[in-house]
Amino acid sequence: MVTLATLLVGLVGPAQLVPEGSRAVVFRRIYEVFLVLGTAVGVIVIAYMLWKAWKYRAAADHGDDADRPELGELPSGGGGGRKLFLSFSLSAIVVVSLISWTYLTLLYVENPEPVQDDEEPLTVRVVGHSFFWEFVYPNGQSVNDTLRVPEDRRVRLVVTSDDVFHNFGIPELRAKSDAIPGQETDTWFVAEDTGTYQANCYELCGAGHSHMTATVQVLSQSGFQSWYQGTGNEGANDTAASMDENATANDTASALATPTSAASSPVLTAPGASAPSTRVLPSPPASTVAPARHASVATRHHPEVI
Repeated sequence: MVTLATLLVGLVGPAQLVPEGSRAVVFRRIYEVFLVLGTAVGVIVIAYMLWKAWKYRAAADHGDDADRPELGELPSGGGGGRKLFLSFSLSAIVVVSLISWTYLTLLYVENPEPVQDDEEPLTVRVVGHSFFWEFVYPNGQSVNDTLRVPEDRRVRLVVTSDDVFHNFGIPELRAKSDAIPGQETDTWFVAEDTGTYQANCYELCGAGHSHMTATVQVLSQSGFQSWYQGTGNEGANDTAASMDENATANDTASALATPTSAASSPVLTAPGASAPSTRVLPSPPASTVAPARHASVATRHHPEVI
């Protein structure tokens, strides 16, 4: 007799009972197990019902109907309820086994095994705004509405919101998490194939909710590294440009704040006036002062010179 454990092992793999891998693989296995068991139970129940319907059909060769039970009368026989006990027991075993296996599988989804040291997951911060998504990479680069990730590498998403409740989800990659203001939630996924996917907002967040989508581009390892290094250089250039702009603005402000020579010139106030009037005295040219000073010096040391 094929047991439920044997059936599950045959479905999810000969080496492990709980499937491992990407989220898409795990949820695909859950779907396959539910599909197979649901189909098997449905076939058994419908076949048993049809067999009973054919066995107790109304026909002329069935003889006298005197022994038939009447409405409301419990049927006699049946082995003392052994069939009922057997049916309930099998149903309970199937349901409990399926729930337990699904629970263990979802535990793996929520807490996957740690990766190797040389394969650290890529952590991307996802911030929801009304009505667009912002993706912040470990190097500080911020990109709006386009998430670029490498293939065959675990990607960890730290999701939050800047204004109202949102929900970030990539249906094809089986990744989904709430975006709550002031809080952080996380999810992960592994993209096995390169391509383009679509991310949506699954929380009604306002008038632009239906347009709050993003593009997820899965690149090759080398392609992602090239792009990621380029974003780091762009970020450095942008920072340098911003520093130059700030320095220029500071120099301009300092130049405007420096007093002019006219403002620092002496001011004469007429005595006895109720409203003092001022007059700016022009500074004498340097060429006029120098000769007079030299002339006085020459007269003091050489009296014969007139």
